[in-house]
Amino acid sequence: MRNLVLGFALILGALSINAQSISENALGLRLGDDDGFGGEISYQRALGDNNRVEIDLGIRNNNNFDGFKATGIYQWVWQLDGDFNWYAGLGAGLANYDSKGSDESETFVFASGDIGIEYNFPNTPILLSLDYRPEFSFGDRFNDFGNDIAFGIRYQF
Repeated sequence: MRNLVLGFALILGALSINAQSISENALGLRLGDDDGFGGEISYQRALGDNNRVEIDLGIRNNNNFDGFKATGIYQWVWQLDGDFNWYAGLGAGLANYDSKGSDESETFVFASGDIGIEYNFPNTPILLSLDYRPEFSFGDRFNDFGNDIAFGIRYQF
């Protein structure tokens, strides 16, 4: 067991040494959802060489509801190879959904995780990403688990 913990610590140390410096700011779009369409304005702000905060504000739409979501996620970023990175994070958010066909509306909070890959184009300030974001909603009607998968395109500055 001690060898397993030591090996894990060495791997994390090697990943930290190879961590690539990330852009100070990135602004763009994150498109996707688990059971409909969702588009978000996405902003990333570096907090260090390999961590950042991501703030997303967007809409959600499917056959049963329309709504908006605001999400904040703290992310750790590691270099995979060259200009490819992978990242993971934890966060939370606030949403409001209106049911279609009725006057019912609900505002609720949710907890979120995030794991994804990104490509930083070397000669342009464009960042492409693909991520998976599990979300746990805590509301009366919207008290469930969601799988949010999205593609992101951001301008770095």
